[in-house]
Amino acid sequence: MKVIRSAQNKQVKEWKKLATKKGRQKQKAYLLDGWHLVKEAFMADINIKLLLMTESFKYIDEIEVMNKNKYETIVISEEVANHLSETPSPQGIFAVISLENTHDDETLLQGAWLMLDSVQDPGNIGTMVRTADAAGFSGVIFGDGTADVFQPKVVRAMQGSQFHIKVLTGSLNKWIQQMHTQHVPVFGTELNPDAKPYDTVGKFRDFAVVMGNEGNGMHEELLKSTTHNLYIPIKGHAESLNVAVAAGILMFQLKA
Repeated sequence: MKVIRSAQNKQVKEWKKLATKKGRQKQKAYLLDGWHLVKEAFMADINIKLLLMTESFKYIDEIEVMNKNKYETIVISEEVANHLSETPSPQGIFAVISLENTHDDETLLQGAWLMLDSVQDPGNIGTMVRTADAAGFSGVIFGDGTADVFQPKVVRAMQGSQFHIKVLTGSLNKWIQQMHTQHVPVFGTELNPDAKPYDTVGKFRDFAVVMGNEGNGMHEELLKSTTHNLYIPIKGHAESLNVAVAAGILMFQLKA
């Protein structure tokens, strides 16, 4: 089994570039960091290009049983693990995942969908993707201006839910128009007296709900293209709800 001990190794430098969008696009891959994510990838039969693990990795026997020599494994030093990881205490297991066929722009949008309009915070995005997974949604669409789905912090925050539901990227205008063509309602979100209270529109099997940027909300052009725009009445003195909290309320309220 190949062993790499220096963080200055040429291959290690290439793996490190997977933390950048340019590097991911060039190598057509991204990096999973941590046992939970790698195990989720195995269980979802995701296309793993390469496994990297330290000699001290805690679950080495378990991963060997799961791997069954299917994927090439390289042993790395603690120095290399610390260099590759963006966490203070890496677990010593990484997987290089293929980006081939991760986008399906021809997907028929059946079921419930969450759309993200310029949402930037990785923690908020991860919470919303996990909540969409928990609520039984078909998928999440990362619209223009939203943080990259394969950014390391976003990948960690999603905690493997990205392997359970579809995760797509693209112009929300296109997706919304497609849903209108399919006669599927699309609900926007805004703090506006003219919007409808979130609990008055009913429940749906096929629909989409759009969440906007943490500070600025949805783009005006998208607000004008929805079936209805919804708001959650604030009963206390808080100025607004966190976007991920609001998304959770709406997803469970709207989903039949």
